[in-house]
Amino acid sequence: MAILNYAPSRYPYFDIVYQDENILVLNKPSGLLTVPGKALEHKDSLQLRVQRAFPTATIVHRLDMATSGLIVLALDMDSHRRISKAFELRQTAKSYVARVFGKLSEEQGSIDLPLICDWPNRPKQMVDHERGKKALTHWKRLACDDQESLVELTPVTGRSHQLRVHMLSIGHPILGDRLYAHEQALQAANRLQLHAKTLKFNHPLSDEPMAFECPVPFSFKSSRGLTDIDHSGN
Repeated sequence: MAILNYAPSRYPYFDIVYQDENILVLNKPSGLLTVPGKALEHKDSLQLRVQRAFPTATIVHRLDMATSGLIVLALDMDSHRRISKAFELRQTAKSYVARVFGKLSEEQGSIDLPLICDWPNRPKQMVDHERGKKALTHWKRLACDDQESLVELTPVTGRSHQLRVHMLSIGHPILGDRLYAHEQALQAANRLQLHAKTLKFNHPLSDEPMAFECPVPFSFKSSRGLTDIDHSGN
């Protein structure tokens, strides 16, 4: 699926949450690619912007263009290698907040469905029990009404589009999702309602545990009006 009318906001140019000699933690806005696209008009990206100020910065993991929130970059090759290894060994922890279509009847649950690229419709992904790679997501309902639910999503694995496809698979697509939402869910928001809110990992040099949290840039709209989102796990 082509990127239509790619024009990410240039203010702020990038948003640093944390910085030291080895790593940067940033808050990526929705609508900005993590790394440059193939086409010339898709070169603007978080990687390119950061490297103009920090030439040695490298991307360790990615967020979808439409997803906002926390992302870590390494400032030296040893830090890149160590953090990449931590992601590979699942020694990091991430949680997301999303607004999804419809009312989730249960308070929490898990989605254990293998995923594979839907090649004729790439970059879309799909559930495939025979060829798919294992994908596991835990979810917890934070609020709901008859039209939508606010959920905390905790991916155990890190497959492409995992949270988006998993929520679709249980009948609750994420609002504003141009790839997977049906028309009603798509029109309910002007951007993908998915935000990487927390990120935990050990510092690549000191091995000190580090934890970051980033405010959610959208609100839960219930029948009682807008509700500010402050979800620290309570």
